[in-house]
Amino acid sequence: MAQHSAPQQKVDLGPGFWPVAIGVTVFNLISAYFIITYDVSGFLPEAAAPAADIDALFKFMTVIGNAIFSYVAVFVVYFSIVWRRRATDAPDAVGIQVHDSPKLEFWWTAVPALLVVILAVFSVKIWSNLQAQAGDVLTMESIGHQFKYEFRYPKLKASVYDEMHVPVGIPISLHVTSADVIHSFWVPEVRIKYDMVPGLVQTMRFTPTKVGTYRVICTEFCGTNHGNMLAKMVIDTPGDFDKWLGKQAQMQASGGGPVALAGGNAASGQTVFTAKCASCHNANAGFEGKIVGPGLGKLAVDPAHPDLVTGEKPDAAGISHILINGYQGPDKSTGKDGASLGVMPNQAANGLSSADISNLTAYLLSLSAKKS
Repeated sequence: MAQHSAPQQKVDLGPGFWPVAIGVTVFNLISAYFIITYDVSGFLPEAAAPAADIDALFKFMTVIGNAIFSYVAVFVVYFSIVWRRRATDAPDAVGIQVHDSPKLEFWWTAVPALLVVILAVFSVKIWSNLQAQAGDVLTMESIGHQFKYEFRYPKLKASVYDEMHVPVGIPISLHVTSADVIHSFWVPEVRIKYDMVPGLVQTMRFTPTKVGTYRVICTEFCGTNHGNMLAKMVIDTPGDFDKWLGKQAQMQASGGGPVALAGGNAASGQTVFTAKCASCHNANAGFEGKIVGPGLGKLAVDPAHPDLVTGEKPDAAGISHILINGYQGPDKSTGKDGASLGVMPNQAANGLSSADISNLTAYLLSLSAKKS
C-alpha cells in the first residue's frame, strides 16, 4: 500500500511579522546609506594608501553586522511577545514550529554563506593589492623594546628611537619584531596593526599619502610602562626626508660633538633624567633595582657592580661615553649576558644636547655622592 506524507503545513509567523520585517528593512536601508556615505576621515584622517580600502571593508562589515543584529534582536522580541505562553494554553502546548520548512532553511543558509564569500573576496583583494608594491621601495625595520620603538634605516649606521620618518608617495616595507616581550605597531591613520613578536619578523607594507605627524601606538600590554610606549611617524616630502636622513647620518658620524663635562649642573640633569630616562631607569636604587635598564642610584659606589656595563670606570668620562654612544651588549663588568640589560639608545636617539649630557653626568654622580 503506497504511503503518502502529510501535506506540509503553512508556517504561521504571527499577525505582525511582515509589517515588522518591512520596518526593520527600511531601517537597515537608511542605516546602510549613512554608514556608506559617512566620511570617516573627518575624525580619523587617511595617511596611507590602504586606509581607504580598509575603511570600505569595515563599512561593508558594519552594514552587514548592523542588519544581522537588528533583524535578530527585533524578531527575538517580536516572537517572544507573539508566541508567549498564555493562561489559556494547554499544559503541553508548544510555540511556533519551523521544522521541515525548506524555504526558511534554504534562505537562512544561503544568505550567510553568500555574505561570507563576498567578505572573503573583498578581504583577499585588499590584501593582494597591499602586497603588490611597485617601483622604488624603502625597506626598513622596527624593533619593539620595553618601552621604546627602535627604527633601522639602510643608510644609517645606528638606530633611531621613537621617531620614524618616511617619504610621502614611496612604498614602505617595514619589518617588525620585538627584542623582549610582545609589543604592537599601530598607526591609526594607516589602519594597519601588526604584533611585534620575539623571534618572528612580520612585514607591514603601506604607501604614505599625506604629509604630517602621526602616532605609533603599542596595543599589547607589555609591562608597567606600556601606556608610555608611544612614538611618532613623520611623513615628510621626499626633499625633507632626504634632509632628515642626511642630518641623522651627520650626527651619528660626529657623535654629537664635544661635551664639556666640568660645567654640568645636577639640578638641570635631574630635570633631563625625569623627562628622558625615568621610564627605563630607577634613580633611587642600585644596579639590581631595574625598571628596563639597571638602577642608577649608586652608580659610582656600588661594591656589587664596581664598573659600568661597558667595563669603564664609573666616572664622568665613562658615564658620558654611554650617554653619547649608547650601549647594547654583554655586561663587561660582571661577564654576564647582556640580554637583560635592554638597549641603551645613543645621544642622537634620545635627543640629548651636549649640555644635557654634561648635566646628566653631574646628576648621576651626585646620586652616588648621596649614597656614599
